[in-house]
Amino acid sequence: MRAMFFVLLALAAVSASSAAFASSQASRPTLTTGSSSYGRVLFDGRGFVVYAFTRDPRGKSVCTGACAKAWPPYVVKTRLRAASGVKARLLGTTRRVDGSLQVTYAGRALYYYVGDRSKGQILCHNVTEFGGLWRVIRPSGTPVR
Repeated sequence: MRAMFFVLLALAAVSASSAAFASSQASRPTLTTGSSSYGRVLFDGRGFVVYAFTRDPRGKSVCTGACAKAWPPYVVKTRLRAASGVKARLLGTTRRVDGSLQVTYAGRALYYYVGDRSKGQILCHNVTEFGGLWRVIRPSGTPVR
Protein backbone atom coordinates (compact mmCIF):
# COMPACT_ATOMS: atom_id res chain seq x y z
CA MET A 1 0.00 0.00 0.00
CA ARG A 2 2.79 2.41 0.92
CA ALA A 3 4.62 1.66 -2.36
CA MET A 4 1.43 2.43 -4.30
CA PHE A 5 1.19 5.79 -2.51
CA PHE A 6 4.73 6.73 -3.65
CA VAL A 7 4.01 5.65 -7.22
CA LEU A 8 0.88 7.83 -7.27
CA LEU A 9 2.81 10.71 -5.71
CA ALA A 10 5.54 10.41 -8.38
CA LEU A 11 2.94 10.34 -11.18
CA ALA A 12 1.27 13.43 -9.76
CA ALA A 13 4.63 15.22 -9.65
CA VAL A 14 5.30 14.38 -13.31
CA SER A 15 1.84 15.63 -14.31
CA ALA A 16 2.27 18.83 -12.29
CA SER A 17 5.70 19.43 -13.82
CA SER A 18 4.36 18.94 -17.34
CA ALA A 19 1.52 21.37 -16.67
CA ALA A 20 3.91 23.91 -15.17
CA PHE A 21 6.15 23.74 -18.25
CA ALA A 22 3.18 24.18 -20.57
CA SER A 23 1.69 27.15 -18.73
CA SER A 24 4.97 28.98 -18.21
CA GLN A 25 5.91 28.76 -21.88
CA ALA A 26 2.80 30.58 -23.02
CA SER A 27 3.68 33.64 -20.91
CA ARG A 28 7.35 33.97 -21.98
CA PRO A 29 8.00 32.43 -25.37
CA THR A 30 11.73 33.19 -25.66
CA LEU A 31 14.76 31.22 -26.71
CA THR A 32 18.18 32.33 -25.47
CA THR A 33 21.70 31.02 -25.01
CA GLY A 34 23.67 30.45 -21.85
CA SER A 35 26.85 28.92 -20.51
CA SER A 36 26.87 25.34 -19.29
CA SER A 37 29.34 22.55 -18.66
CA TYR A 38 28.77 21.68 -22.37
CA GLY A 39 29.63 25.19 -23.57
CA ARG A 40 27.01 27.65 -24.82
CA VAL A 41 23.64 25.97 -25.31
CA LEU A 42 19.98 26.92 -25.77
CA PHE A 43 17.67 27.79 -22.87
CA ASP A 44 14.11 29.09 -22.66
CA GLY A 45 13.37 32.58 -21.32
CA ARG A 46 13.14 31.20 -17.75
CA GLY A 47 16.65 29.73 -17.91
CA PHE A 48 15.66 26.06 -18.39
CA VAL A 49 17.70 24.09 -20.92
CA VAL A 50 16.00 22.60 -23.97
CA TYR A 51 16.86 19.29 -25.62
CA ALA A 52 16.48 17.72 -29.06
CA PHE A 53 15.54 14.09 -29.68
CA THR A 54 17.63 12.26 -32.30
CA ARG A 55 14.69 10.05 -33.27
CA ASP A 56 12.66 13.06 -34.49
CA PRO A 57 12.76 13.66 -38.24
CA ARG A 58 13.55 17.27 -39.23
CA GLY A 59 10.65 19.60 -38.47
CA LYS A 60 8.55 16.96 -36.73
CA SER A 61 8.04 15.44 -33.28
CA VAL A 62 7.50 11.73 -32.66
CA CYS A 63 7.63 12.05 -28.85
CA THR A 64 4.07 11.57 -27.57
CA GLY A 65 2.35 9.77 -24.68
CA ALA A 66 4.77 8.55 -21.99
CA CYS A 67 7.66 10.12 -23.90
CA ALA A 68 6.05 13.59 -23.78
CA LYS A 69 5.36 13.19 -20.06
CA ALA A 70 9.05 12.59 -19.35
CA TRP A 71 10.18 15.06 -22.04
CA PRO A 72 7.54 17.84 -22.23
CA PRO A 73 7.65 19.64 -25.59
CA TYR A 74 8.44 23.37 -25.65
CA VAL A 75 4.97 24.51 -26.75
CA VAL A 76 4.02 28.11 -27.55
CA LYS A 77 0.83 29.95 -28.44
CA THR A 78 2.50 33.07 -29.84
CA ARG A 79 5.50 33.80 -32.02
CA LEU A 80 8.76 32.96 -30.26
CA ARG A 81 11.28 35.72 -29.54
CA ALA A 82 14.97 35.17 -30.27
CA ALA A 83 17.13 36.62 -27.50
CA SER A 84 20.82 37.47 -27.77
CA GLY A 85 22.89 34.66 -29.27
CA VAL A 86 19.94 32.93 -30.95
CA LYS A 87 19.66 33.00 -34.74
CA ALA A 88 16.09 34.12 -35.51
CA ARG A 89 16.24 32.49 -38.97
CA LEU A 90 16.66 29.07 -37.29
CA LEU A 91 13.51 29.46 -35.14
CA GLY A 92 10.32 27.74 -36.17
CA THR A 93 7.44 25.60 -34.99
CA THR A 94 5.91 22.26 -35.84
CA ARG A 95 2.33 21.18 -35.29
CA ARG A 96 2.03 18.28 -32.83
CA VAL A 97 -0.58 15.52 -33.14
CA ASP A 98 -2.67 17.30 -30.47
CA GLY A 99 -2.68 20.50 -32.56
CA SER A 100 -0.29 22.50 -30.34
CA LEU A 101 2.75 24.32 -31.74
CA GLN A 102 6.14 23.02 -30.63
CA VAL A 103 9.24 25.18 -30.98
CA THR A 104 11.92 24.04 -33.41
CA TYR A 105 15.45 25.30 -33.87
CA ALA A 106 17.35 24.47 -37.06
CA GLY A 107 14.50 22.03 -37.77
CA ARG A 108 14.85 20.17 -34.45
CA ALA A 109 11.82 19.98 -32.15
CA LEU A 110 12.71 21.21 -28.64
CA TYR A 111 11.83 19.60 -25.31
CA TYR A 112 12.41 19.89 -21.59
CA TYR A 113 13.40 17.07 -19.28
CA VAL A 114 10.90 16.73 -16.42
CA GLY A 115 13.74 16.08 -13.93
CA ASP A 116 15.47 19.42 -14.60
CA ARG A 117 13.98 21.37 -11.69
CA SER A 118 16.13 24.50 -11.57
CA LYS A 119 17.52 27.08 -13.96
CA GLY A 120 20.65 25.94 -15.72
CA GLN A 121 20.27 22.32 -14.61
CA ILE A 122 21.14 19.71 -17.26
CA LEU A 123 20.51 16.18 -15.98
CA CYS A 124 19.84 14.17 -19.13
CA HIS A 125 22.22 15.22 -21.89
CA ASN A 126 23.30 12.33 -24.16
CA VAL A 127 20.83 9.94 -22.51
CA THR A 128 19.17 7.16 -24.50
CA GLU A 129 15.44 6.96 -23.85
CA PHE A 130 12.33 6.23 -25.97
CA GLY A 131 14.44 4.92 -28.83
CA GLY A 132 16.77 7.88 -29.33
CA LEU A 133 19.34 10.17 -27.74
CA TRP A 134 18.46 13.41 -25.97
CA ARG A 135 20.97 16.20 -26.48
CA VAL A 136 21.32 19.88 -25.64
CA ILE A 137 21.71 22.19 -28.61
CA ARG A 138 24.39 24.75 -29.51
CA PRO A 139 23.37 28.22 -30.79
CA SER A 140 24.47 27.03 -34.26
CA GLY A 141 21.64 24.45 -34.14
CA THR A 142 23.88 21.39 -33.82
CA PRO A 143 23.43 18.94 -30.95
CA VAL A 144 26.25 18.67 -28.44
CA ARG A 145 27.85 15.23 -28.76
